[in-house]
Amino acid sequence: MLLGSLLDAGLALGDLQADLAQLKVGGYRLAAERVTRQGLTGTHLRVIEGSGERPARTLPAIEEIVGGSDLAEQVKDRSLAVFGRIARAEAAIHGTTVDHIHFHEIGAVDSLVDIVGFACALERLGIEAIYSSPLALGNGTIHTEHGRLPVPAPATLALLAEVEAPTVPGPGQGELLTPTGAALLTEYATFERPAMTVKAVGYGFGTKVFDWPNALRVWLGERLTVDSGRERDQVVLLACNLDDATGELLGYVMQCLFEAGALDVWFTPIQMKKNRPATEISVLARPEDADAMAALLLRETPTLGVRRQAFPRYCAERQMQQVETPWGTVRVKVKKVAGMVVAASPEYDDCARLAAESGVPLAEVMDAARRAAEQD
Repeated sequence: MLLGSLLDAGLALGDLQADLAQLKVGGYRLAAERVTRQGLTGTHLRVIEGSGERPARTLPAIEEIVGGSDLAEQVKDRSLAVFGRIARAEAAIHGTTVDHIHFHEIGAVDSLVDIVGFACALERLGIEAIYSSPLALGNGTIHTEHGRLPVPAPATLALLAEVEAPTVPGPGQGELLTPTGAALLTEYATFERPAMTVKAVGYGFGTKVFDWPNALRVWLGERLTVDSGRERDQVVLLACNLDDATGELLGYVMQCLFEAGALDVWFTPIQMKKNRPATEISVLARPEDADAMAALLLRETPTLGVRRQAFPRYCAERQMQQVETPWGTVRVKVKKVAGMVVAASPEYDDCARLAAESGVPLAEVMDAARRAAEQD
């Protein structure tokens, strides 16, 4: 369905076939059919294999097939990263190592086409980033080489848990997300909707028929920036309420948070139950630092819980430069929007040190640093 949606959005089938031919794996052909279901028209891509037995390939065998091909190195690396992700999940489930995992459904030709073909499609279309909505899982059971298993399949669930991917139950019975699809999206995608201009839309249909369109929709476009400044990033806001923390404790916790990499920390006076005066601690953090900072708040303060919210953030371009003043060197933070300098902020610590050393008022040192930056 992923490949079908990209074909529907403009990927040429002949280009995909030419890329996959470099794997030197035969016994199959691709069939791309235009279909209309529940009023939507899109592409249904099928991998049609011969009647021979499906080999249960190991990860080293797949690495030999992909690595020995003439595909671009980035395509090889991307493909093998997905297979490695699946192997780790399967190994953890079956209690063995990745080299001893025998892929059944995943090692078949159609999965090689799905995974390597998707990497080829990204290269052909020049796609730089992938974003995904929460993933629908489905319900019921499925029949596999290991027997009947619950939906989502154990490998699918393990892949989602590895990156804490957001999910929704999904309507109806049946498997809506396979291990292959889960591996591709958890390897490539960020789970949010970016600001973008949409250039093309494609629908990739699945084989199963439900009472809703069984299609995956892809948007191709360009990310938007604010006034040609830096593009959006993601930040996490952590917060907790304290009605029994001393000023010394609050100051210590703020220092620890900044040393741990917090982007910002602030205190807000609040009223809690029984009209007790209290303090709300707010912490702005990078997503990769948020868990460690939440643990720090739980460890160092009396709070029993920490709230967490994720937000997109627009950032102006910034750079540090050094300027010379009559009393010494000062670092200045320069802010740019659309390539134009709009503000310059001298570093307080540098200015305070020079003011103390020279006996000159702090404001005078800061003004001199600001003027020097503007002249530069």
